[in-house]
Amino acid sequence: MITIVSRVLSRTNRIGKPGAWRQPRAILWAVAGVATLGFLIALEITAHHYGLPGPMATQAKEVILPPKPGPLYGGLALTMVVLTWRQRFIAAGAAIGIDLVFTLVRWAAGIEVPEDRLFGNGAMWVMLGCAVIALTRRTGNERALLLKGVGLGLLLVTGRKTGDTWLLITSKAHPTVLDPYVATADHALGNPSWLVGRALDAAGPIPTQIVAVVYAQLAVAAVVVALYQLRKVAAERRFPGHHLVRTFLVIGLVGPAFYMIFPVVGPVFAYGPGASGTGGPEWALINLWPHTLPSISPPHPMPYDGITPRNCMPSLHTAWAVAIFIHSRKGPRLLRYGGTFWLIATLTATLGFGYHYGVDLIAGVVFALTIETALRSFDRGWNRSAIQMVAYGTTVFAALLVSYRYLPMEMATHPWVFGPLLLLAMASVIHVYVRTTRRWEPATAPTPRPEPQPEPV
Repeated sequence: MITIVSRVLSRTNRIGKPGAWRQPRAILWAVAGVATLGFLIALEITAHHYGLPGPMATQAKEVILPPKPGPLYGGLALTMVVLTWRQRFIAAGAAIGIDLVFTLVRWAAGIEVPEDRLFGNGAMWVMLGCAVIALTRRTGNERALLLKGVGLGLLLVTGRKTGDTWLLITSKAHPTVLDPYVATADHALGNPSWLVGRALDAAGPIPTQIVAVVYAQLAVAAVVVALYQLRKVAAERRFPGHHLVRTFLVIGLVGPAFYMIFPVVGPVFAYGPGASGTGGPEWALINLWPHTLPSISPPHPMPYDGITPRNCMPSLHTAWAVAIFIHSRKGPRLLRYGGTFWLIATLTATLGFGYHYGVDLIAGVVFALTIETALRSFDRGWNRSAIQMVAYGTTVFAALLVSYRYLPMEMATHPWVFGPLLLLAMASVIHVYVRTTRRWEPATAPTPRPEPQPEPV
């Protein structure tokens, strides 16, 4: 009996130690991996059903065919965080060399390549080569570390491909959109997209071009912040518990599901001339954006083309920019300034170019903070405050979507009530997030006082 009790107590005492969580964590990651693979296969099948290229097929083709270089070289940069400086120079040189060979072969064969796809295959080949080296030349922790680096890089590329395919599917799956509901609800905030759109028009081409570059290169800012966070991986031979790439990928994985629940194209498409070669006045409910505010009338679903992505609710550009801002807070001053600038410029672009309504941005902020809290809690362990924050953020997010869909007329006709309520709801989530995460920060150690010395005689 004493022996049995001592064994039970010894097992109980091990609960909470890092080793006690390895097996459940491994099972969780295995389940997540299987679920991700299943999702990609289902997405591939759905894409082929609509006559679209699937993400896995597209990525496989880019081993040979000309790809967009940005995501691939961004993925290679993330992979190289696990390499030594000598290995990084070899990997970068190999990628550039392979790209030169591909370029010369295409030039000799007379193959025309778009200007934005001149190189990029080399980065893919090097990442795949690192995976082969990990499986054949590495063992133990070194193999796992190199595979994690390769997986991180390929996830960035796969996430981009998956997002592109998903956006095309949203345009095929939803012939009607709910923009009139969101535009009506946006009256509670004073229609900020119309306001910022006119401001950008008045600002001239230079500010417009700056925010356009920021909007298009959001992933570049994410890679810069992530590389700073992961700068010690090669020396410490392990990844930090939580970093920006995790938040970025989860936002991109979970967020698009709401595009199918709440399909919205944005004011420049539903109330304007369209953009990026899609939409147009013939599809707009009325061509008003950004100079004339839409009138308040009972909303209804409206038909739209089968090309424009239904990617507004919530604003994932806002969510990603918020994540970049949060993760840049612990960096040097230049990185903090960069994160702040990227957030402000992204919000300006999403509204000023007519890609989003104001209420989209509020939903995006709440969504980002909820995801960030959940991921940080997964890393450090769940407690009461974390559960409350995630539950509160989820509740507020759901309440926002329900109110946009079923209370838009009330919101539009009583803007001095619902406008402050929307801002207060977002501010409350920010407050709870800051209060919750501040408790997790290690307390600053007090400055040691010098011990008193005996006075000389």
